[in-house]
Amino acid sequence: MLISTKFMTLERFIRQQEEKFPQATGEFTNVLFALTLAAKLVWREVSKAGLVNILGTTEQINVSGDILKKLDLFADETIRRTMFYTGHLCAMASEESNGLIEMPTKYNSGKYVLIYDPLDGSSNIDANITIGTIFSIFKRVTSFGQGNLDDCLQPGYKQVAAGYIIYGTSTMFVYTTGQGVHGFTLDPSVGEFLLSNENIKIPPKGKFYSINEGNYNLWDPKFQKYINYLKEIDKQSGRPYSLRYIGTMVGDIHRTLLYGGIFMYPADKKNPNGKLRLMYECNPMSYIVEQAGGRAINGEKRILEIQPDSLHQQTPIFIGSTEEVTLCEKFLKEEN
Repeated sequence: MLISTKFMTLERFIRQQEEKFPQATGEFTNVLFALTLAAKLVWREVSKAGLVNILGTTEQINVSGDILKKLDLFADETIRRTMFYTGHLCAMASEESNGLIEMPTKYNSGKYVLIYDPLDGSSNIDANITIGTIFSIFKRVTSFGQGNLDDCLQPGYKQVAAGYIIYGTSTMFVYTTGQGVHGFTLDPSVGEFLLSNENIKIPPKGKFYSINEGNYNLWDPKFQKYINYLKEIDKQSGRPYSLRYIGTMVGDIHRTLLYGGIFMYPADKKNPNGKLRLMYECNPMSYIVEQAGGRAINGEKRILEIQPDSLHQQTPIFIGSTEEVTLCEKFLKEEN
C-alpha cells in the first residue's frame, strides 16, 4: 500500500522506487540520499545568505570566465565534500572546476559519475532571485579504480538520473531516474522534502517563451523570424505569446515544465556554439523535460544525442513543450 502523498518523503519515495528493481544494491539510492543532504545544506546557507556575509563576489574566475560568487564556492564545496563520503562515485565534474574531480584515495571508488552545476543563476544571488543546483548521474564505462574523462563524456541519453534543486519562494527537489519526473518541496519545520508534484507532465503546447531578447540583433535571421512570429497578433493560433524570462535556466525551465512553453538560448554572433554548458545544464534539463513528455534540441538534433568532446562544451538549446519546440525547429530548418 502506498503512503499518502502528503507524508511521502523524498527518501521514502527513493526507497520505494528501488524496491521495483530486485537486483538493486542500494549504491545508487545512497548517491541520491547524499544529494538530498547536500541540497538541504546549500538551502540553509541560501536562505540566510544576506545575514552571514556570504553574498557578493570573490576574486576568482571560473573556467567559463564568470566571476565566482561566495555562495557559488560554498555550494560547490558542500556538494563535493558530501558526495566524497558516499564511496559510490568514481569521479565528479563541476561547472566551477577546470577539469575532472578525482575521488580522495581514502574513500572507495564506486560505479557512478556525478556532473553538476552547484549554483545556476548565481549572477542573481544578490538580487534575491531564483537560483538552483543542477545534477546529472552516469554509470562509469571504465572497469575499476579512479574514473577518467571517458566516464564523464557520455551522451545525455545514457544518464541514469538527472535533477535540480530550485531555491525560490519554496525549495524544490525535482528529479528523474527514467521513471517519470517527480517534485518534492522542502518543509523547513521538519527538514524533509515532501512529495508535492508526482509524475509531472509538461503541457504539449504553451503560451510562454523564455529568452534573452537583448541578443536579438546577434541572432540568425531565421530565428529572428520565429521570434517575430511569436509576437504577432493572431487569435486563431493563440498569439501573441507572453515573454517570461528570469535569467536563471533552472527557474525558467521549471516554470516551462509546469505551465508549458519554450526556453531558448540559441547560437549567436557572440557565441557561435551557444553559451550554455552541455554537460552541466543542457543534458540534465533535457533528460528531465523529455521524461515529462517534452522535447529538447540544439537546432539540428536531440540534445541527448550529442557526443560531448569536452567537459565545458557549449551548445544552443531549444527546450520545452513538444509542439512549441517542433514549431521552432520548423523555422530553424526553413530554406531561405
